[in-house]
Amino acid sequence: MLFMTEKRITPVLRTLLAASRAAISGSWKRNYLSVLIFHRVLPAPDPLIPDEMTIEQFRARLRLLCKYFRVLPLVEGLRQLRDGTLPPKTVTITFDDGYRDNATVVLPLLQEQGLKATFFIASGYLNGGRMWNDDLIEIVRRWPGETLDFSPLGLGVIDVRTLESRRRALGPLLRQSKALEPSLRAACLRDMEQRLPGGLPTDLMMTDAQVRQLYQAGMEIGGHTRTHPILKQITLEAARAEIVDGREDLQRIIDAPVRFFAFPNGIPHYDYDAHHVELVQSLGFEAAFSTSWGAATAESDFFQLPRFTPWDKSLWLFGLRLILSRRTITYPVA
Repeated sequence: MLFMTEKRITPVLRTLLAASRAAISGSWKRNYLSVLIFHRVLPAPDPLIPDEMTIEQFRARLRLLCKYFRVLPLVEGLRQLRDGTLPPKTVTITFDDGYRDNATVVLPLLQEQGLKATFFIASGYLNGGRMWNDDLIEIVRRWPGETLDFSPLGLGVIDVRTLESRRRALGPLLRQSKALEPSLRAACLRDMEQRLPGGLPTDLMMTDAQVRQLYQAGMEIGGHTRTHPILKQITLEAARAEIVDGREDLQRIIDAPVRFFAFPNGIPHYDYDAHHVELVQSLGFEAAFSTSWGAATAESDFFQLPRFTPWDKSLWLFGLRLILSRRTITYPVA
């Protein structure tokens, strides 16, 4: 079984938390803020994206967080972290990219538990757009033949005869495609889309109205650039335009300031560097977030705050990894 029932998880987590207090040598007494990253919550399992959670899986995690941790809105968690009043075991929830299920699925689940979250949105994909990774996933899902030729991208020919062969191919394809030159990748995927009967879906990402719905429900809206480029793969001038334009798009939609930013992909040194940190700070954001594993302290760089996802399918391992993240050292770029 992937999950324990609530009755079984309760004694396990109680024991786990008690043991961890001793093992972590008093780290609960320090002011740590754990910032969780999610992307999507699906109505039902999707075999091509098995790492994305379903409604019941996400609901179980929210219940665990509410029972064993203190879940704060991001702005409040950062304020208390700065002034030294943050309670022990505090977490905050964030979502990246702007998928439609954030509004249709995630928002009701958060409201069910009385929780707030922050949504970092790549504004250029709203209203019918798609990120390149979703183009690739949907092309592999819908391709009518037995093989799919990615030779123009240097990725060879893949077997798509069965659902299982498509699933096996997707992981390596996504990893290898991430490092490709963006215009070459886009041109290849566009050519494949044009040869695909029925085209690709236009309802994967939120609409402007759904972003407003999140904001009006008390959720925080954060910047995530306009088109989600790896910032180190483009010029600093282009990076500035991506960050500024993305924020302006979102501010127009919600008619309010966008105060926080999340670096696309977010790995220090590889995806962004000190120049990008300085740029974000100069643009007046209050804080920015990486995807470095770990938890934030008052001594952390508030423009490279760590975020992570405890990815475990097992609910008790999810809790354990969340606890252990507080012992992890992060490595900012400067």
